[in-house]
Amino acid sequence: MVTASGANPAIQQLIQAEGLPAGYVHTVESIYRPLAKELACRAESHLGGPLLVAINGAQGTGKSTLARFLAVILESEFSLKTAVFSLDDIYLTRAQRRQLAVSIHPLLAVRGVPGTHDIALGMRVISSLQSAGPEDVTAIPVFDKAVDDRAPAARWKAFCGRPAIIIVEGWCVGASAEDVGALVEPINDLEREEDADAVWRRYVNHQLETVYREFFRLLDVLVFMPVPRWELVYQWRLLQEQKLQARCEQQGLQITALMTPMQVARFVQHYERVTRHCLDEMAGRADYVLALDEEHNISAIKGLLCVG
Repeated sequence: MVTASGANPAIQQLIQAEGLPAGYVHTVESIYRPLAKELACRAESHLGGPLLVAINGAQGTGKSTLARFLAVILESEFSLKTAVFSLDDIYLTRAQRRQLAVSIHPLLAVRGVPGTHDIALGMRVISSLQSAGPEDVTAIPVFDKAVDDRAPAARWKAFCGRPAIIIVEGWCVGASAEDVGALVEPINDLEREEDADAVWRRYVNHQLETVYREFFRLLDVLVFMPVPRWELVYQWRLLQEQKLQARCEQQGLQITALMTPMQVARFVQHYERVTRHCLDEMAGRADYVLALDEEHNISAIKGLLCVG
């Protein structure tokens, strides 16, 4: 086992690939490695297949970065095969969302909220990973946010064999439904002006109460990354959009669905209700809580048991 980031070239390469400062190694040492060690401890004692780990956090909190570092540490330092996919990658196709917009509510054309994911596809991916033999290959979907649609199957990621750990990250993974009475009053301009009769938010809540709850019951471990305050979600989500644009331009990719600041401000309102509900109640039931400060740094981790 490697015990120092400086001795682990895989971590150094990932820090560089993510465009992170050299000092980010402190976060690796103080947060990522202890959490990885904890998950390795759980995986070793887990019966009945791979350990299924969920990472929940609002847009821009660093869920994907955390997932990537955990996978590198678990594989390179604990020899635990780790599969990672995002709830974002099982969004319904643009055509499917357009159909929902016609049949149920126009706001369902916008990706993001519960009801706009292909949960059956996600469960098939997990089932395939759980039952895979040493030479079996599981195709993990990819959603292309630059064009707001699912990527062709030829671009999906291939995972060979059965992992010891499966990490699923997403802004609403593990979220619970609200009390129906809480849906009556709109919480932002989007709900007030475009969902005055509450059809959209009732549909979203019903999805959490039914289809998504069945999916989330598969989870063994829940990691929660709460944003310090809701207002930061816009700033962090806008930063994500800017990074996506820069990456697309650098790679010479077509850009057709990136958002302006005004569009981002409207977009995050779709997520506000469920995000606020997670902020209100998830910390009390999550296995691990990673406290973020307003500068986007992880300042503490709560819930470690196996690590001394």
